[in-house]
Amino acid sequence: MAGNIEIKAKLENTGFCITKAKSLSGGNPEIIKQNDTFFNSPQGRLKLRVFSPDKGQLIFYRRENISGPKLSEYYISETEDPDGLLIVLEKAYGIIGSVKKTRQLFWVGRTRIHIDQVDNLGDFIEFELVLSGNEEAEDAEIEALQLMKIFDIKKENLIEGAYLDLLNYKVHKE
Repeated sequence: MAGNIEIKAKLENTGFCITKAKSLSGGNPEIIKQNDTFFNSPQGRLKLRVFSPDKGQLIFYRRENISGPKLSEYYISETEDPDGLLIVLEKAYGIIGSVKKTRQLFWVGRTRIHIDQVDNLGDFIEFELVLSGNEEAEDAEIEALQLMKIFDIKKENLIEGAYLDLLNYKVHKE
């Protein structure tokens, strides 16, 4: 099992955050196109992340739906046949939705900073502070709160769940 402390927030000033992330990371981001398909899973969230026709990841994760720093435990398996795996997972579990995004990934120490442009939702930022073996989550939570200050992330912009939850809420609201 791998774990991290995560914060996700709606962005008000994307340009400022990209500039800040470039400054802290010392360079330009890796640009990643992702298409995440979510499946029914009573134990947590199960998604197939597709990068290209021959590259994907099956990801299972659990985390609380709270707005502040939250512990996420996850398991990842690489695949060279995401289309075939999608068919199997759809038949076995059923699809509950999908999320398409373009991610700008910056590394600052142990922290993955994601600036995400999510189709039909807008721009978001995520901080994922990777936990080492037996590290206490509280240390990473303090770092996450410091990053919120550095990036001027307001508490009212924090997101509790996944992008899929926001898309489903938007669809039901309209």
